[in-house]
Amino acid sequence: MDDSPQRAGAEPVERVALTESAAALLRELTAEHGPLMFHQSGGCCDGSSPMCYPVGEFRTGGSDVRLGDLDAGLPDPVPVWMSRSQFELWRHTHLTIDVVPGRGSGFSVEAPTGHRFLVRSRLMTDEEAERAE
Repeated sequence: MDDSPQRAGAEPVERVALTESAAALLRELTAEHGPLMFHQSGGCCDGSSPMCYPVGEFRTGGSDVRLGDLDAGLPDPVPVWMSRSQFELWRHTHLTIDVVPGRGSGFSVEAPTGHRFLVRSRLMTDEEAERAE
């Protein structure tokens, strides 16, 4: 009998999660901006911040990977994307989107709220990494 993590019925591992504080802010922002999405910034001006945009205002394509969909208690899930090149470096990392006081990027919808989204990360266990593939 096969007892590898890939066996039938094994739950896939989520690569991305959300704190309740971040979910609450997403609900507020969705009321103002409509459905939202995240793209995990790869650096430069915004460091490695999760950038939040109204759906359709940030174009994703073949050079991006969809990490997952967040349940923020909204009618639609909030998709999370990352560039494929960055994903190759972070593929064994679990990300949790959180929110803290402070000014976010001028491009991310939470910037005027006095709060900013940030990502907390941890390495996945070997079993999680296998199940996430």
